[in-house]
Amino acid sequence: MGAPGRVLLWLQLCALTRAAYKFWVPNTDFDAAANWSQNRTPCAGATVEFPADKMVSVLVREGHSISDMLLPLDGEFVLASGAGFSAPDIGSHLDCSTGGPALFRDPDRFCWHDPRLWRSGDAAHGLFSVDAERVPCSHDDVIFPSDASFRVGLGPGAGTVRVRSVRALGQTFTSDEDLADFLASRAGRLRFHGPGTLSVGPEACADQSGCVCGHAEVQPWICAALLQPLGGRCPQAACRDPLRPEGQCCDLCGAIVSLTHGPAFDLQRYRARLLHAFLALPQYQGLQMAVSKVPRQHRLREASGAKADTEIQVVLVETGPETGGAGRLAQALLADIAEHGEALGVLSATARESGAPVGGGSAAGLAGGLAAALLLLLLALLAGALLLRRAGRLRWRRRDEADPAPAGAPVGFHNPVFYAADLAEALPAPQLPAPQLDVWSSSRSYFVNPLFGEAEAEA
Repeated sequence: MGAPGRVLLWLQLCALTRAAYKFWVPNTDFDAAANWSQNRTPCAGATVEFPADKMVSVLVREGHSISDMLLPLDGEFVLASGAGFSAPDIGSHLDCSTGGPALFRDPDRFCWHDPRLWRSGDAAHGLFSVDAERVPCSHDDVIFPSDASFRVGLGPGAGTVRVRSVRALGQTFTSDEDLADFLASRAGRLRFHGPGTLSVGPEACADQSGCVCGHAEVQPWICAALLQPLGGRCPQAACRDPLRPEGQCCDLCGAIVSLTHGPAFDLQRYRARLLHAFLALPQYQGLQMAVSKVPRQHRLREASGAKADTEIQVVLVETGPETGGAGRLAQALLADIAEHGEALGVLSATARESGAPVGGGSAAGLAGGLAAALLLLLLALLAGALLLRRAGRLRWRRRDEADPAPAGAPVGFHNPVFYAADLAEALPAPQLPAPQLDVWSSSRSYFVNPLFGEAEAEA
C-alpha cells in the first residue's frame, strides 16, 4: 500500500475513534516564493543566502542556476527527482545581481501556537473553529506534510505541547519514548526547535458529547501569535455590544447559543444536524458556525444554578453585508431545542446576540431622535411663554375672573386643548388592545428549557 493509501486508512481509523486531525500548512521548500525576501524564487544567476545562524531542512523540487550560495550553520537539502543546482552560462546576459542577493527568510518564524498555520481535516463549508481550537488540541492527531520540508517552533515557554499522535517523515508516533528518540535525532532537530516539549498520548476523545480542547493556559500565546501581524491588538468589531466566545481572541458580531446536555447528547450528530438542517438554508448562506464543548464560566454557572462545569457553545458569525441573520438563526435553534431537545439530549439553552452594526441607522433610532427633538421644542416653547409672562407681555386669567362679554358680541368656542380634563370626562375611554410581549426585541439574552416547557403547557 502506498503512502497516500496508508494516510487515508489512518484518517479513517481516526474518524472511528472520534479523533480530529490537524494539518501543518507552511513549509521550508526552496521553490516556495513565500520563503524568499522578495516573494519570488531566485532567478537564474542569482546569489542565494541562507541565515548563517539557523538550522533548516530545505526541499528542492526543480533545477536552479545560481552564481553563489551562502549556506546555513547546519542544514540539509533534500533533492527531489530531477532537482539540483548549476552555475550560469558564461555568455548569459541575464543579470540578477542588481536587485541584491536572494535571501531565504527566517525558518524559525513558524510557531506551533499560531492558529493561521494549521488546517483542520474535518473542515466543511460554513463551519469554522474558534482561535484556540484551530491549534491542535490534546486529543487531536497531527500530520506534518510528507512531501514538503518544514520547521516548527514549540512555543516561547518551556511548556509541554500534548497531542494524541504525531505523523512526520512517514512515521506515526503514539508513544513518548519513540517521539523523544525522533526529536533527539538530527532529522528531528532540523524540524522541531524551541524550549517547549512535544508529548503524545494514546487517548482519543471517548465522550460522545465532545471533549474540551484544553488550551486555557496557552491561549495567551495563541492570541499573541495570531495578532502579531496586527501589532498585538484586535481589530474593532463592526457592531455594538460585540461578543467574545470562549476560546476566541477578539470580539465578533453574531450570536452565541449555549447548551447544557444530558448523557444522550452526541456532539457530532448535533453539529451535522445544524449544518444540514439550518446552515444549508438560503436565508443563512452568509453565516458561519462553530460548535464545540467549552468550559462554562464560573459566574455564568452560579447565575444559572447549573452544576456542570462544561457546556456546548454554538457560535454564529455574520460574514456577509446583511445583518440580523445570526439572531434569526439563534431564535430558530432555540425553537428547535424547545421542540426536539429531549430527543437530542439537550436540557436547556440560552442565547446572546450582538448589537446593531456601527454607523447603521434604524427606524427605532429615527423615532427616538424625532421624539427628542419634539421634547426640546416643547421645552423651548414653555420657557418662552414663562419669559413673556414675567415681562408682562403675556397675561391670562382664570375663566371665572374673565370680564363679561359685551352685548351683541359673537359667542366664542371651547378649545379642547385647554379643557382636556372636561373632554376626558365627557368621552368614554378607548378600548386599547393588550400589549404583546416581544422577548427578542426587549432583551438580548434568551433562555428556553424544554423540560420545564412541557410542565408549563400541562398547567
